[in-house]
Amino acid sequence: MIARMWRGWVPTERVGAYTTYIEQTGLTGYRRTPGNLGAQMWSRDLGDGRSEVTTLSWWESLDAIRGFAGDDISQAVFYPEDDAFLIDRETTVTHHEVVAR
Repeated sequence: MIARMWRGWVPTERVGAYTTYIEQTGLTGYRRTPGNLGAQMWSRDLGDGRSEVTTLSWWESLDAIRGFAGDDISQAVFYPEDDAFLIDRETTVTHHEVVAR
């Protein structure tokens, strides 16, 4: 199993709207892709007017991730309204082999 993680930062007053948007776009996209084993989204208030949003998804294989992300699985996938929310973002994602559960 492979875990895929991404982080972005939004104004704290917009975190609820952004997480709703990502639930409807990114997480729905993950879950509809064959080989996806689940997904979560986390947020935390950084106390400086920003909140960090992290998405974590689990996949059967790197090939399954390609079904969602395309050939370059190291690149993050963005959606049309991301620019209206994000004040900073990782443009790449990390992948980890899940070795214990």
